[in-house]
Amino acid sequence: MKSLTKITILVILFLCSNLFAQESQKDVKYKRSSLYTLMLSDDIKENSDVIESTFKGSLIPDKFNNHIIDLRIIPKVDTTQITISDTSSKKKKGLLSKIPKFGKKDKGKDKKIQLAIYSFLDSMDIAKSMVAKWFNRSESGGFNTDLISQRGFYNATDLDIKISRNTERGSAMLSDAGEKLINNTFVIVNDFRYTNKEEIASKTKGVLNTISLVTNNSDIATVSDVTSAGLDVAGKGYIVKTKAYLYKLVWNEEVAAIFYNDFWTEDGSLDSEKVKAFNETDIFKLKLLGEETAWADVQSTTLTQKTNDDLIALATIRAVDNVIAKLQRKYEVFRTKSPLLSGDPIAAKIGLKEGIEKGDKYEVLEQVIDKDGHTEYKRVGVIKVDKNHIWDNRFMADEESNSTIEYTTFSGSKNKYYSGMLIRQIN
Repeated sequence: MKSLTKITILVILFLCSNLFAQESQKDVKYKRSSLYTLMLSDDIKENSDVIESTFKGSLIPDKFNNHIIDLRIIPKVDTTQITISDTSSKKKKGLLSKIPKFGKKDKGKDKKIQLAIYSFLDSMDIAKSMVAKWFNRSESGGFNTDLISQRGFYNATDLDIKISRNTERGSAMLSDAGEKLINNTFVIVNDFRYTNKEEIASKTKGVLNTISLVTNNSDIATVSDVTSAGLDVAGKGYIVKTKAYLYKLVWNEEVAAIFYNDFWTEDGSLDSEKVKAFNETDIFKLKLLGEETAWADVQSTTLTQKTNDDLIALATIRAVDNVIAKLQRKYEVFRTKSPLLSGDPIAAKIGLKEGIEKGDKYEVLEQVIDKDGHTEYKRVGVIKVDKNHIWDNRFMADEESNSTIEYTTFSGSKNKYYSGMLIRQIN
């Protein structure tokens, strides 16, 4: 295996940039969705070691709460050992809310990969582990609300389960936490592919059409795939593609009631029967929302001081950012909020990394907390991206251009918005 020292340094720089972004906006308090990301491993694929090392070292984007459990890698999928049957009519108890349903467009290998992911998440009790993390479950089996209090900006004493069972306000706050925090917990599983741009150019002889291209185990199936993604195959460089599967933790009134009534116990007064009940339950589930594919195109001629491994690592990080942006555009429930940096100009610290495009519209939201402790978001207006002032905040973009833009600006009503208001994409 090749040395990954330089890749480690590159990832550290990436982590530092993310930490700086988080630090710069930590004073803006709002409830974020939580995210846990994994990837499929395949040591046969070219440069899989670089992609895997980069992914394992990367952080969750700062617009999400980091809900990573220790495990990040799903072992290699041997699709030859998986038999596809008609699963649409089957019912199965387990981690997921349903076995994936396959449409006419799903290819045989894709179906097998989905089933392999399903089997892995099921066997590893991922949903239960995510619930355990939400409630800080100890090795002894006791729960507390410290993490929920921290992420939801609640008073820990007010949110204490014993109190919330006996007070209307406490129950309201607990319901709010479940709806705004736990219910917005997601899992993304990435399946990466790598392609050398020179190989594409040589196979197509510079002609971009729909001729089939078979390279790297069909990592990129056709040249039309590349051109439709808007990628430039001229010159030297690398393309990393990821197909991402998006899941959502199922947390509703029924699940919450069972959890608090049947499983809740604290370290100071452990109930061994409830500890056992939680260990043996299978009520916690993940729901498959869907999938999306994204690409990252890195041109080595613009980053001449970088090694090939550096460029592949860069493409990997950007591919992950791109697929998250596409999933948010496609699935409304997965869309996150971002704070406004200022009201004049109307600006926010989001940009190309988040998939912003000219013409995109965002609703402006004001946080309102009612007397019972519920957080509500009131729309106060709509703003539109200024096509001439979009921030290129992609990883290492500063090394590819001389742009001095440090935020994206929007057009909208003047003197109506202010720093700290939240925005969310609506188209």
